Order: sequence, then C-alpha cells, then structure tokens
Amino acid sequence: MKYKEISVFTTEAGLDAVCARFSMLGMEQLEIVQGREEIADFLQKSAKYWDFADMDELCAAEPCVKAYIDDDDAADAAVAALKASLAELKGMALGFGVGSLNMLVQTVDDSVWLNAWKEAYKPFPVGKHLLVRPSWEDEYDAQGRRVLSLDPGMAFGTGSHPTTRMCLEYIDELVKEGDSVVDLGCGSGILSIAALILGAKDAIAVDIDPIVETIAYENAALNGIGRDRYTVLTGDVLTDSALREKIEAKRYPIVTANIVASVIIALAPYAAKLLEEGGKFITSGIIDTREEEVAAALTAAGLSILEIRRGGDWRAILAEKRT
Repeated sequence: MKYKEISVFTTEAGLDAVCARFSMLGMEQLEIVQGREEIADFLQKSAKYWDFADMDELCAAEPCVKAYIDDDDAADAAVAALKASLAELKGMALGFGVGSLNMLVQTVDDSVWLNAWKEAYKPFPVGKHLLVRPSWEDEYDAQGRRVLSLDPGMAFGTGSHPTTRMCLEYIDELVKEGDSVVDLGCGSGILSIAALILGAKDAIAVDIDPIVETIAYENAALNGIGRDRYTVLTGDVLTDSALREKIEAKRYPIVTANIVASVIIALAPYAAKLLEEGGKFITSGIIDTREEEVAAALTAAGLSILEIRRGGDWRAILAEKRT
C-alpha cells in the first residue's frame, strides 16, 4: 500500500504550533526531525522520490515535522487543507517565528516500515475506564475497561498526543449514561466516539474540513456505533447558520473542542451557548504561552474555569456554564 509522507519545515519555537495544525486535521502520527545535518541526510536519502525539493533553501537548519496519510482519493484534499491551515498559521501574531513552513510531499511504500509502525502503536489506558487500542490487537486483555478501537493507518490520531489524551481523561471522568455530546473540530472523531463508548446517548461531531466525515464515521463503525447515535457535520459553525441550526436543537451537558487557541477563543461564546446550565466545556490544543488568553476568553463568554491540566507544553481547560 502507498502512503503520502508530508514534511513541514519550521523553527524550534514553531514545532508545537505546526504539530497542532497537523492534529487539527486528525494527523497525529508525527515524527520530528531536528537539525541541519539530520535534514540534509533525510533529503539526500529520499531525493529520488520528491516531486520538487529546493535543497539549498530547505537545508537551512529548520526542524521538520512529518506525518503520513493514505495515498487515496482524499490525499490531495488533505494536503490542500494542511497548506491552507499553515498559511493561516503563517499570518498569525504568535510572538515567535514559525520559519518557512515549506511543505514537501512524497509517495512511499509501506512494505519497509508499516509493520514496525504497527509494532510501536500499543494499547494504552486513559483514566479509570477507557482503553485505546489499535484494531489489530483483538486479543489484548482490556481488564474491564471500555475499549476504543482505532485503525489510524497513518492518517489520523491514536489519542496519544497530550492534548487528545487530556481531553479523553476529562471525558472519562465526566460523561454520564444518557448524556448528549458535541465535539467541535472533531478530526478523527476520537473524543465523541469515546464519549459514546463511555455511555453517552448520542453525539454530534463537527469539523470545518469535509474530508473528516468519512474518517469519523469509519472509526465509529469500527466501534459498533451507528448513525442513529452518531452524526458528523461539516462546515464553519461561526458563519454557517444552517449548520448552527442543526446543532442548536437542544442544549448539551458536554461540549468538547481540541483545536488551537485562536479557534477556541473564537468559539468560546458559541460553546457557552450550546451548554446547558452546569454543562462542561472540555478544551485543549492550547500551547502554554496562550493559556491565560484562552482562559480569559472563556471567562468573558460566561464560563467558569474549573481546572487547567498540563501535559508538557500543552494545556487542557475544563470550564462550566453558570448563571
């Protein structure tokens, strides 16, 4: 099977922000290559596969973030979506440089490294009740935990990134039987699917990128979840009134958003609107330097900050709607 290997060149300071852009699109199987010598060696060994590579420009000591996606009909759309996301990142006032954000895409065969990659992806527990495991680990002993089965295929997240994991921990702690959940910026659908596995009655997963619809539904089906309980919607909730109308039919005890700080800030008033009284907003994708800014936006939207969790340079915030 063929895969697309996507490489984005940035700065040391920009690594987390670039990783977050991959994660926004559900691509969490990331590899970071750092330093001029490593990059030069990487480009030289793979030069025959590149459609285009400006060696002089790219070997300028920029760290590189790599991800893998299936080389299928959706690959070009995924690459285009990432390019657009990186262009947005380039124009943001972050307080640090993100470098060139040059992107290189090559087609690679899985025959050499796919088995090694699968070997590296092992089941892992989250919180007290959840176990995330690859679909091929059928014989793994869940030890009484609820199992969230994923087949990432190099294209979307396994749940191991700190932002995703912290959100999963909150979901594990907070979701009750019969809850309805909304996931804003769903990516692979991992958060909303986890909520359903843990007892939620139904869930709506929303993403601005249309390519995630197929991915999220496939992951749901892998866990025995049908469209009677799970709805994936695509579009921009900030500008699409028809989309908002579909979501706003009721108020929700749980709303999640694992995106990036700037989007969370923009979404904060809408998330507050969706929540019922006492409802919880679980949000992450927040780099440490923007923690206070996001917390202030949530407070301004009428939410009370209950807790801030830390995973390396990343933050997850739990907020509650109170009147």
